[in-house]
Amino acid sequence: MGDVLAGIHATWEFDTDSVLIRFERGIRTPKLFQSLRERRVPYAALSSVTLTPGKRGTVILRAVPRPGADPLVEAAAGQLKDGCDPYRLVLPAERATLAEYYADELRALLGPDAAEPAERFLVAAPEAPMQFKAYDGRAAFDGQRVSFRWFWTGASTAKWKAGDQTFPVTELSGVEWRSPEGFEGCLRLVPRGLENTAPEPAPGGGAGLAADPGAVRCPQPMASRPSRADQDPAAVVFGLGYGPVHESLPFAAAVLESVRRNHSAAAVPAAVLASAVRRDPADIAERIRHLGELHVAGLVTDDEFSAKKAQLLAEL
Repeated sequence: MGDVLAGIHATWEFDTDSVLIRFERGIRTPKLFQSLRERRVPYAALSSVTLTPGKRGTVILRAVPRPGADPLVEAAAGQLKDGCDPYRLVLPAERATLAEYYADELRALLGPDAAEPAERFLVAAPEAPMQFKAYDGRAAFDGQRVSFRWFWTGASTAKWKAGDQTFPVTELSGVEWRSPEGFEGCLRLVPRGLENTAPEPAPGGGAGLAADPGAVRCPQPMASRPSRADQDPAAVVFGLGYGPVHESLPFAAAVLESVRRNHSAAAVPAAVLASAVRRDPADIAERIRHLGELHVAGLVTDDEFSAKKAQLLAEL
């Protein structure tokens, strides 16, 4: 469309295949928006568009992402408050007609698979490296590894005994993020192979942390997941001022995207990989011709010629 729609805290710039959401910087702008800065959302990543009345003389234009299309939304798992939803654009009520026009334009651009979950992430995750300070340790992610460095003032005895932790993303199957604004806030990794293992109820009848579709393998063997995040060396715990949404959620999204990407690469069938490296037939023919010249010149034995020729033909 090539148009721009400016709202409160954000501006949407419409392109031919995507919308670029630029977030404002300012005291009243949610810190998550300031952390994200901008996000390019392909129309193929959207499932629907809504326009509803807002509070205090406003209207809200919202693009609804497809399940599985955005790592940030997947990591948040429905825990974000409306005011921190990066897909909501709040506009003054007098711009309702203009907002309705753009809502209709966006609906017309939705893809044929809009009603279906996305098979892969279509929106880019926040970029590594990144880090944040939790209550019991510092979490860091360099794009390949997640590391936890414990604080002696906050870490449990179990974590001190386990020592500082490093988890390659190749050993993770997912990430669980519990908002610091809720009960038992934490960032928890689940070891691969333990993704279907639910923690036992916490002592005293507490529920503990719920089972999670994501996981990480600890450097030391673990028979099961600890019931509480403060006892789990694959988790950091949030607290007042520790692990805020604008730092821990982008972190979780970046790790989740890297984990999924590595899993997808590992899942490529061997036959597909083999076909991807097949050479151009003309190149094979040229190499066989050159090999034949070496054979005629006596530089390659009969056995070497036959074996190498068979190897080259197998690459076709």
